[in-house]
Amino acid sequence: MAPRGERPARVETAVGAALNGSAPSARELWLVAEHAGRLVGVAHAMTVPVPPIYDGASPPGLFLDDCFTSADAPSGTAEALLVATEAALRTAGASSLIASCPAAGPLRPFYERHGYEPVTLYLAKHRFSPDALPPKVRPAGAEDVPAIVKLSAQHRKALAKVNPRFWHIHPEADSRFDAWMRRSLTLKDRDTRVAGVPRVHGYVIAQPCSPLLIPIAHDVAAIGVIDDFYDADFATVSAVSNSGSGEDLLAAAESAFAQRGVDSALVVCPAAWPSKISLLERSGYRTAKLWMLRR
Repeated sequence: MAPRGERPARVETAVGAALNGSAPSARELWLVAEHAGRLVGVAHAMTVPVPPIYDGASPPGLFLDDCFTSADAPSGTAEALLVATEAALRTAGASSLIASCPAAGPLRPFYERHGYEPVTLYLAKHRFSPDALPPKVRPAGAEDVPAIVKLSAQHRKALAKVNPRFWHIHPEADSRFDAWMRRSLTLKDRDTRVAGVPRVHGYVIAQPCSPLLIPIAHDVAAIGVIDDFYDADFATVSAVSNSGSGEDLLAAAESAFAQRGVDSALVVCPAAWPSKISLLERSGYRTAKLWMLRR
């Protein structure tokens, strides 16, 4: 988190940018609840930019982590904010509704009572070391893109299987992902690693964290994220593998973060993928926050 003295300024800048129309292109909403002349609750939401492999015609609506209701707010305030924000997101074109919150936070049971259920976990780990790459892991090159695209297609099939309501794959996902990977390999803010010699059977991308994943008061530059991560080690969703190649890829990503001075990271993982969750937990990751999908 940013130093205490910087947090109010960070919040003021971000809210001011959103309300003055100078925020990023994604539609962002701020709703407030007022009682006796003062604010007693805030809902912060947005329609989410969809990665190129997904169908972006109807983006999901997302409640962000900084939604809150004060302890002395009148009864029903949180519910009123929820209903009003859901309606605003639907009006903005949201095809589905997602709520983001800390795994052990007070909003989780609130959302569960109102029909939201975990769909995506964000597992966190801290303190990385700039170790050497494991023997069968290496930096990816342009020649690896076709293999990574094939692995990504397998990954997408698994995602569609574990939650068909949430994952809507674009019909041109392979070509879109191919183009994105070739561009991604030229970006200087991330590191892509592959596992397998000579046949590539896994890949991981250690990249900067998106601001939409972290509350405004935090320093997003100090946190990395691993979203694109797939390996034959955990390809079977319900089986727990101990082959070690998945852990090797994670260790390579952690080393890449450490070399960039990033000492904390989130790994994105579907809530219904027990083999991947097990691998992450064996590697020291714990669920820090989650996205919950409205039933």
